[in-house]
Amino acid sequence: MAEENVKKTNKVVKFFKDLKRELKNIVWSPKKDVVKNTTVVVVVTAIAAVVIMLVDAGLSKCLDLLVTLFH
Repeated sequence: MAEENVKKTNKVVKFFKDLKRELKNIVWSPKKDVVKNTTVVVVVTAIAAVVIMLVDAGLSKCLDLLVTLFH
């Protein structure tokens, strides 16, 4: 029983040591690149939202027209 607890503790300690080592290997992008990429994502998302809104409104009008014609 005690050996199992020691093994589990050793695994946890090893995990956090490996995690610390891996975190030191992370290479962060420069702030300028992050801001640029974030701006591109926000703009493209806004454009896509407007396009989807327009298509939805157009299809809704077409459906309303069809309902009034065949009602």
